[in-house]
This record gives sequence, C-alpha cells and structure tokens, in this order.
Amino acid sequence: MRHWITMTVGWAFLVLGLLGLVLPVLQGVLFLAIGGIILSRESPRTRLRILRLGRRHPRLAATFAAVARRAGEISERFLGRRHL
Repeated sequence: MRHWITMTVGWAFLVLGLLGLVLPVLQGVLFLAIGGIILSRESPRTRLRILRLGRRHPRLAATFAAVARRAGEISERFLGRRHL
C-alpha cells in the first residue's frame, strides 16, 4: 500500500512540474525535483535516471543531493527516523 501511495504522490508532483513548465503560476522545476526525489525512493528506474543525470550535469547533481539531504533532515526531525 505504501508503495502505491508513494508512486502516486511522486507522479502527481511530476505532472504538476510539467504543468508548471507551461503555466507561469506554478514552479515547474521545483515540482519536478520533488517528484524525482519521491519516486527515487521506490523506483529503481528513476534512481538510475537521476544518477545518469548527475554524471552528465555535476552541478545539478550537487544541488539535487543537497535538496535530498535537507529533505532527509526535515523528515528525521518530524518523523524521528530517516525516510529519504
């Protein structure tokens, strides 16, 4: 059940990110990054794509790693254990 909820939330953020690339009201890149982080927890394919992206664009990978680390810290603070 947790797997399906995580996948649904991740895909919802990706859809919002795609809409945000077209609509000026939404922050498309932010939602794409959040969706990628969420999906990388459950999907080996997404995790592999993020690693490939990191090899191709090292500065983007560093930013993505910092965001994931910060999200883990926040998750640990609120939930008492590391989820990301």
